Amino acid sequence: MHVIVATDGSKQSLAAAKHLKSFADPDAITEVSVIAVIRPLAAVAFADELSDAEQKASWETMSFREAAENAVAVIAAEFDGWGPKVHKRVRSGSPAAEIIKAAKQYDAGLVVVAAGGRGISESVLIGSTAQRVQHYAPCPVLVVRPRPRKSTKAPKAKKS
Repeated sequence: MHVIVATDGSKQSLAAAKHLKSFADPDAITEVSVIAVIRPLAAVAFADELSDAEQKASWETMSFREAAENAVAVIAAEFDGWGPKVHKRVRSGSPAAEIIKAAKQYDAGLVVVAAGGRGISESVLIGSTAQRVQHYAPCPVLVVRPRPRKSTKAPKAKKS
């Protein structure tokens, strides 16, 4: 089975890759394609929360493609020595559309994508990309949600 692991450069996408490894049988997976999608004409840079400090220091001179390639390399390294052959791919376009196209193109048996997890609604909503992929992919989709944050509020007192 071919598995697509999508990354947006976030720590959550790395957590999604690790989650796959935590339960999947590497003998049942023949190939893993780690895919990042950059948006042409995007005003905001590709999020690269995964590079080390030395790479982050060069962000200002790094292209969106280089940032995406770095994120793909970090996720792909997570699968080193695990078993299946790993492909590193950077595509250009709408993230959801490109992930769905890749799933069809590589006849994927599973797509792994991180939920949005950005902003105050992270415990309620999954990201729009994850939602679209989940709805339109030609195969099962594993959406990995962020772990709930621990509350810093004091517990409420019980009424007697």
